[in-house]
Amino acid sequence: MVVRETGPEGLTGAMTVAAELAEWAAAAIRRAGADASRRQGLREKAGPADIVTDTDEAVERHVRASLREAFPAYGVDGEEYGETAGDPDAPHWVIDPVDGTTNFAHGIGWCSFSLGLAAPDGTPLLGVVADPWRGETFTAVRGGGARLNGTPIRAADHTTLTGHVFLTEWAAHVHWPGLDALLAELAARHCTVRVMGSTALSLVQVAAGRATAAAIGAYHPQDALPPLLIAREAGAIALPERPPYDAPLLLAAPGAAPEAHALWHRTVTSAPPPA
Repeated sequence: MVVRETGPEGLTGAMTVAAELAEWAAAAIRRAGADASRRQGLREKAGPADIVTDTDEAVERHVRASLREAFPAYGVDGEEYGETAGDPDAPHWVIDPVDGTTNFAHGIGWCSFSLGLAAPDGTPLLGVVADPWRGETFTAVRGGGARLNGTPIRAADHTTLTGHVFLTEWAAHVHWPGLDALLAELAARHCTVRVMGSTALSLVQVAAGRATAAAIGAYHPQDALPPLLIAREAGAIALPERPPYDAPLLLAAPGAAPEAHALWHRTVTSAPPPA
């Protein structure tokens, strides 16, 4: 199967495969999460706040194998097993098998499966984020709108951050440059901040209209490209539209975007880099 178009029609086959894999992955995560031995195989990667489980690896192995079989020319870039190159002019898949491993490993029901397809230049083409615990699957193809369990969704119509929800994530266990200043500005506006523990699942809440804005300190395609596309297809405004690797990302409902962007420039964009 080869994607010859970047519009919704050309991505139909890819979305069918992605949605089936998301359903399989969500079920696998639920089964493992209900097992009292789910913490078996828990290991550190870069440090105590960066961990992996047998479930992360098993889900990614299955998804990678399925994608390589269905799309042999496409590359695959996964959170646990890195990059497998495809043809130079072919799209590539990005996978985070369990985004929110710390929550999963500790029995907290807020993690997700994230799968996306990007053009050779990194442009998002397709995104799927599955929430195993609430039975929700967010999907989007470039130019085709965003959906939640097949129903179209739109970002909130709020015109201010005041009184609404703002989601963010730590950089593992630490704050990222500008975050503390941003949190102070949000608190002054009575904007309720939540740190839930899954980048993909937090970002898609903007697409669903549940959060007025969301931000992360370091964009990684494996967990952020799919929700970035889904949120943009739902009408959210992204700053920047497509961040470089490890750069911060802000998503905001369109009516609240001017206020959010002003705060972002005053706090995050102007923050000094880490020492």
